[in-house]
Formats: sequence, structure tokens, C-alpha cells
Amino acid sequence: MATLRERKTHREKVMRALYQATVGNRLLGVDGAKLRNDLGIPEQDLAAACTYLAGEGWVVVDWARGNTPAMVTLTHLGIQQMETEEEERR
Repeated sequence: MATLRERKTHREKVMRALYQATVGNRLLGVDGAKLRNDLGIPEQDLAAACTYLAGEGWVVVDWARGNTPAMVTLTHLGIQQMETEEEERR
């Protein structure tokens, strides 16, 4: 099981990857396997990150068998969150 720091890092990586891949378009999603491979996050940890982010209302997850994210999509709130973070970094 990932440490607290690792879990936070996984969630941040997922959000950044989704935002960059979809260019803030909430109609586009990212394949869960692609996310896992691109980010190098273990399947169980990706599932935990997606569960947390969905609970926050920032993503919608289509689940495959075995609690594996099949497709992950940013919500309006998720896009707003990423835009706020982007503005704060400037």
C-alpha cells in the first residue's frame, strides 16, 4: 500500500495527466490502462487515486472488472480545480 505522500502524488499526477490530455475538455476521457502505463502507477494505486478523485467530484470513472479504471474523465469541478492551480503557479 502506498504511503500518504505517494497517494497524494498519484492523485496529482492523474489530475495533471487528465487535464493535459483533454485540454480541459470534459467530453474527452483517458483510457485507464494508458494512464497507468504513462504514469507508472500500480493498478491498485491508480484505482485508489481515481476513487478519491471521484469522491471529490473532480473525475468520473468508468470501471472495468476488478475495480480497474477503464476510462477516466474530468468533471467541470475537476477542470476548475486544475485551472485554479494553474493560475496559482503563475
